[in-house]
Amino acid sequence: MTRRSFEESVRRALDSLPPQIVAQLRNVAVVVEDEDPDDPDLFGLFREEPYLPATIAIYRRPLAESFPDPDELEREIRITVLHELGHFFGLEEDELGDLGYA
Repeated sequence: MTRRSFEESVRRALDSLPPQIVAQLRNVAVVVEDEDPDDPDLFGLFREEPYLPATIAIYRRPLAESFPDPDELEREIRITVLHELGHFFGLEEDELGDLGYA
């Protein structure tokens, strides 16, 4: 999957969010990066630092390598986006797992 098509998949995942959720997404940026330099197998990461907008990074390389089937990759991108948004809204790993977004 090209970077552009990967970014379009992330955009589709965000576009599928209900309007009530979108209305709550203030001061957060969702970005596509190739990989996390500290953990190259990580699919996504929510970062929050004082005085800066929160960031949700979706990592292209580990997702694309783990899910070569385009339909499965699309589904996993959506799950990763929702997982990281869950962190933005304060959900912990175990709560996300209970919801099916681990």
